[in-house]
Amino acid sequence: AKYDAYERRGLLSHAKREVMMHELFPYEADFLIIGGGIVGSSVAWWLKQRLRDEDLSVVVVENDDTFKRSSTILAAGGIRQQFSIPENVEMSMFTAEFLRNAGEHLQILDNDPPDVNVLPMGYLFLASTEEGAETMKKNWRMQTGLGAKVALLNKEELKLRFPFMNFDDVVMGSFGLENEGAIDPWQLLSAIREKNITLGVQYIKGDVEGFMFTKPHGFQESHGFVDDEEADDANYRMRRMSGVYVRPQMTDASPRPIRAYTIVNAAGPWAGKVAAMAGIGKGKGLLSIPLPVEPRKRYVYVVHVPDGPAIDMPFLIDPSGVYCRQEDVGHTYICGSSPTMEEDGLIDHSNLDVDYDYFYEKIWPVLAKRIPAFEKLKVKSAWAGYYDYNTFDQNAFIGPHLVYDNFFQVNGFSGHGLQHAIAAGRGLMERFYDGAYTSINMRKFDMRRLVKNAKLEEDGIV
Repeated sequence: AKYDAYERRGLLSHAKREVMMHELFPYEADFLIIGGGIVGSSVAWWLKQRLRDEDLSVVVVENDDTFKRSSTILAAGGIRQQFSIPENVEMSMFTAEFLRNAGEHLQILDNDPPDVNVLPMGYLFLASTEEGAETMKKNWRMQTGLGAKVALLNKEELKLRFPFMNFDDVVMGSFGLENEGAIDPWQLLSAIREKNITLGVQYIKGDVEGFMFTKPHGFQESHGFVDDEEADDANYRMRRMSGVYVRPQMTDASPRPIRAYTIVNAAGPWAGKVAAMAGIGKGKGLLSIPLPVEPRKRYVYVVHVPDGPAIDMPFLIDPSGVYCRQEDVGHTYICGSSPTMEEDGLIDHSNLDVDYDYFYEKIWPVLAKRIPAFEKLKVKSAWAGYYDYNTFDQNAFIGPHLVYDNFFQVNGFSGHGLQHAIAAGRGLMERFYDGAYTSINMRKFDMRRLVKNAKLEEDGIV
C-alpha cells in the first residue's frame, strides 16, 4: 500500500480533464486489453504493478461474465518445465517461482494471502522408440542447462520408481523433480483479478464489435496519378488503430467507443476472430495474413480408481498423447488426450458437449494398459474446454502486429496459457515500458514467423 498512487505521484500523472473519464463505462484508456482470463489479467497486473498510478488507465474487456466458456477456468491446471523450446522452459520456471510466492505478490493490504492450491507433481514423459529417446536426451540437456530439475530414467529405473506402471514398450522416461505440478485455475484467476481491481484496473462486461482507426494524414486518394484500387490500398495500410467499439452486456445497449493508446488481443480461443474485425487477414500485403488462432475443444474426464496409486502418481504423459494426474491426494484422477490431426478433424468444436465414447475408445484402453489398476476405474464427471489453438505451429504469438504497431498479440498458447501467462504478461510490460524484453527474450514468438513461414514447433513434447 505504501506504493499506492494516493501516497505518491508517478511519471504519467496528470489531472483528469473530462467528466466522461469518471464514468462506469470508460471513454478512453491508456491500455485496453481484450480478454479477462489469466492471460489478459496477467498483462493488466504487470502494467499496474510496475507503475502504480491512478492516472494510468488499464481497461479489460471481457464478454463471458459467467466464465462458463473460459479457457482458464476449464483448464487441467498443469505446470511443467519440460519443453524443447528454451523460452518455454524459462517462462515455466518463472511461473513456478511466481506461484511459490503468489501469496506475497497477490496479497491485498492486510488480508490473508491468497492460496492458489499448488499440488507438487512431477511430469513423466515416456519415449517408446530409440529416436524418441534421443530427442528426450537432447531436450533434457537443454532443460537442465537452463536450471530445470529433470531426471532421465531408463526402463529399470522407471520400474523401481513407479512399480504400479507397465513399461514393457518404453525405452526411456523424463521426470520432473521440482517446479512441476498442478494448481487451481479459478483460485489463481480470482486472486489476480481481485488484486487488479485494488490497483485500479477496470473490468467491463461487453463484446468487442469493431475497431476505430485514425485517418491517414497528408494522403490524397486519387488525382489522376494512381488508380482508385491502389489509393484505397494505401489508405488502408496507413491507418492507425485508435480504439474499439464495445457493446455492453445490458439490455438494448448499443456499441460505445473506447479510445486507447495501446490495444492487447488476449481473447484466447477467439483471438483470431477479434483480429479479423480489425481487417487482419482481409487486406493486401501483410494485412492478408490472418491470425491463425481458433477454438479447439478438449475433453477432461474425472475418474475414481479405488486401487490406484495414492501418493506416488506422477503427471503421466503417455507416448500416445493420453495424460493423467491426481486431482488431489487420494484416488481421484483427471485425464484426457491430445488428439491426432485426424481425430481433431472429427470433433465438433462448435459446442462444449462431452463425448464419453471418446474416453472409452481412446483413453481408457491406454490407461488400463499403462496402469493395470485403471481397469477398474469409474467415470465420475467430465467437462470440455477450448484451447486457443495456433494452427500454424501450436505456440504463442507475443508482440506487436505486423502492420499496427500499437495492436499487441498475446494468444495462441495451444494449451500452455495457464503456465505461461504470468511470464508473457511481464514480457509485454517490458516491451511497453522499456522498449525491449529485459528478462526472457520472447522475440522468437513474434508474428514475423508467419511471413517467413518459420514454424516454432515443439520436438518430442506433447
